[in-house]
Amino acid sequence: RDSRHKHRHTGGRRNIHQKKRKFEMGRPAALCKLGHKRVRSVRGRGGNMKYRALRADTGNFAWGTEHVAKKVRILDVVYNATSNELVRTKTLTKNTIVQIDAHPFMQWYTKHYGIELGKKGKKGHGAEEGKEAPEEKKSFKVIGNQQKRAANQKLDTTIEEQFQTGRLLACIASRPGQSGRCDGYILEGEELAFYKRKLGKKKK
Repeated sequence: RDSRHKHRHTGGRRNIHQKKRKFEMGRPAALCKLGHKRVRSVRGRGGNMKYRALRADTGNFAWGTEHVAKKVRILDVVYNATSNELVRTKTLTKNTIVQIDAHPFMQWYTKHYGIELGKKGKKGHGAEEGKEAPEEKKSFKVIGNQQKRAANQKLDTTIEEQFQTGRLLACIASRPGQSGRCDGYILEGEELAFYKRKLGKKKK
């Protein structure tokens, strides 16, 4: 990570007047893959530690509009702006678009609003749900709180559709090769629409 070996802007060769320094050293890329968790520690300058995630399959993902975060499984890598090769090899880097398991968020939503996500409006399902519902007893206070919250709640239709498949599109915000963690956030609004278009073009 030095520029002594490079040519000048005019194209001329530089005279190298000093040796390589340890603080200029670079290291091989971590290229964290999707798989059972494997993290290695690396000693950095000043005794600081970095954590190289070589494989990862879970992470903390935040649902921004609902102000909630859950630890969820990463199911698949679907898009990377750098290269399709990183998608093919299921490499996890910062800003990679992944599919995550929606069930922890569905369970939280049911508990918080009293509304079950991911259910398609079929009569059969409704009848079964009707039988199962009495098993969980709720106090009038809990039911009242849920109804209050649900009255002001409006869920985006694109996210609701994703809940029916059981998978959500999310973006990795951490750097797995530096922090050893694979955390991020669920895509929403314009950002979700943008990546949906990108994925649509890729399929064509």
